[in-house]
Amino acid sequence: MRIIPVPVLEDNYAYVLFDEKTSEAAVIDPVEPQKVLHVVQHLNAKLTSVLITHHHWDHTNGNVELLAQKPGLDVYGYDARIPEINYVVKDREEVKVGSLTVQALWTPCHTKGSVCFYVKDGDDCAVFTGDTLFLSGCGRFFEGTAADMYNSLIHVLATLPVETKVYCGHEYTLANLKFARHVEPDNVHVAQKLQWATDEMVKSTIPGTIGEELLVNPFLRVNEPSLQASTGKTDPIDVMHDLRELKNNFKA
Repeated sequence: MRIIPVPVLEDNYAYVLFDEKTSEAAVIDPVEPQKVLHVVQHLNAKLTSVLITHHHWDHTNGNVELLAQKPGLDVYGYDARIPEINYVVKDREEVKVGSLTVQALWTPCHTKGSVCFYVKDGDDCAVFTGDTLFLSGCGRFFEGTAADMYNSLIHVLATLPVETKVYCGHEYTLANLKFARHVEPDNVHVAQKLQWATDEMVKSTIPGTIGEELLVNPFLRVNEPSLQASTGKTDPIDVMHDLRELKNNFKA
């Protein structure tokens, strides 16, 4: 498989998932349809489906235009608020993109209908996390609680293979790493990745991996004594709550 990130809007990412065996493709969160269609055309791919991580406009606003140009596409998601959705996936349900198997993982909190899409092709695996898991951060708890995000991050995404590549919905990594350094100043992995991310040659930080995130992402490290000391809490869900409140008010 090939995954092509498509920068859209100010700091969003859409993606094209291309199955090289069958030349079929899916697009993920195609808010600017012309940009993703340009990639699909360049690949000489047959676009068959749309994968939507959640209903927010900056991920779905292109659906109507895309379906007008490409009628008959399967639009997968978990939330009836998604424009043009025609297939509501169940948690752990598998759908096909050519020969690729894509598994939907329900990860509520940012929205009640947030879903991540996990795809495996031989030894290569990737997950599209929308606004649930960012590199070195996570989404705001708009429609859920700290307990919801704890379950989505720790019990779902953190259990994926460590080599899983993470393709998130926004380029927020530098700001997230500055916050990670603030709450865990002695984490050498954070320091190393922050140094890398500030290199002017680095234009895009994606993808990361689940293994890297377990080392640098404070929201995946709420069971670590260092983060518990930073928040003054011992229950990991309380740590998750306090980290999110701190991040909401953090000035990098």
